[in-house]
Amino acid sequence: MPDSKNKKPNIVFILADDMGAWALGCAGNDEIRTPNLDRLAAEGVRFDNFFCASPVCSPARASIVTGRIPSQHGVHDWIRSGNVNKSELEEDVGSSKVFSDERVAIDYLEGQTTYTELLAQANYTCALSGKWHLGNNAVPHKGFDHWFSIARGGCSYMKPDIVKDGKISIEEGYITDFITEHALQFLSEMAREDKPFYLSVHYTAPHSPWERSEHPEEYVALYDDCPFHSAPEMPLHPDQSRTCPYGVGEKRKELLKGYYASITAMDAGIGRIMDQLEQLGMQDNCLVIFMGDNGMNMGHHGIWGKGNGTFPLNMFDTSVKVPAIFRHTGVIPAGQVRTELLSQYDVFPTLLDFAGLEHNPETELPGISFAGLLRGESGSDHENIVIYDEYGPVRMIRTKDWKYVHRYPYGPHELYDLNHDPNEDINKIGDPQCEDVLHSLRFRLGEWFGKYVNPDKDGVYAPVKGFGQLGPVSPGKSEESFKDF
Repeated sequence: MPDSKNKKPNIVFILADDMGAWALGCAGNDEIRTPNLDRLAAEGVRFDNFFCASPVCSPARASIVTGRIPSQHGVHDWIRSGNVNKSELEEDVGSSKVFSDERVAIDYLEGQTTYTELLAQANYTCALSGKWHLGNNAVPHKGFDHWFSIARGGCSYMKPDIVKDGKISIEEGYITDFITEHALQFLSEMAREDKPFYLSVHYTAPHSPWERSEHPEEYVALYDDCPFHSAPEMPLHPDQSRTCPYGVGEKRKELLKGYYASITAMDAGIGRIMDQLEQLGMQDNCLVIFMGDNGMNMGHHGIWGKGNGTFPLNMFDTSVKVPAIFRHTGVIPAGQVRTELLSQYDVFPTLLDFAGLEHNPETELPGISFAGLLRGESGSDHENIVIYDEYGPVRMIRTKDWKYVHRYPYGPHELYDLNHDPNEDINKIGDPQCEDVLHSLRFRLGEWFGKYVNPDKDGVYAPVKGFGQLGPVSPGKSEESFKDF
């Protein structure tokens, strides 16, 4: 077991929303202020090549908790409808335009096992503080006993729609602080219990909105004189989608101020959680994880947004790479930066392995535990791992040296030589010198997805455009689940 007392480790999983892997001080960004995340990385291990399972929030989050790829669990876009039962909303809440797409609450993961359910079965007390965004957000489920959530997916930072004690209301106050306070309250309660716990702290930061009025002035003012050289200023990508705010000149700077400020405010909340773990004597038996749900472009490649920042949907590294830090004092060697390629679908087996739990899944899962890698054990071979990603009909295979993106049914496809073109500027799909590499990657891509795809939930046949998912995927009815605004 991971500690000398042979106790199950407590787990705190902090998940950010739309945070690029580049948006960390400890990752080389010399403008953004993330002192607490930098401290967490210094006390644990940071992964430089950690990838989301899909470059948009709901599919990625579903893959984290189930260990399945989107074409196994059926969540292929951010959930636009099915978050709440609109008929149960109070009139002043339900009349808000933000609930205009809502009808009936849908549990998008119904019948699918999550690691939180397995932890609960192993006597863990499980709590959520923050964003769920996998349907039926008002009701605690999937092994969670404690539930403070967001009514939808995103929300206003200063007037958030929240779920507390089963009631949905629109509150005055900063959502980042609300999420932190409920996490701290749960930790205080668990200090009086003799049971292991799992706590999900799911911030909405740094997702838009980024207007100055949406964030405390003390954090925005930190960036008033920032030149923002850490985010490239490029011409707008010709395929830029309307799913994300974007701008040039002073508008660009204002948006970046809000983005950076939201991260620094979240970092302050994370610092409070880290301090409380130490004050309560929990630090030495607690695995703390920080991760992003998907990557984010804030001008990178001329794109504002993640995978749906463009249409056709994109798979640039800035969209699919996420920050990932793991700390367990005395168990995970401190101060390491690892370069192995890892994916969010590896999280499910890793957490169970780290907690000393066994699981025989009813369906084959693609992930591989990297718990041994976390502990610094020899023989933890992840050098030859290949990463696969999908977003609707767009699929990716990525090795250390090459990336191939295939868009069903007609393309355009992309091939990048990452050794000579790490920024993915030169598409070599038509280069005759790359034909052997292309054929090999295309074969491996098809073979891997052929092994794991559930035909009834196959994203290849889902007309995903990045504008949200309205209902579960089912054969012959995909068109109804994905419509434009």
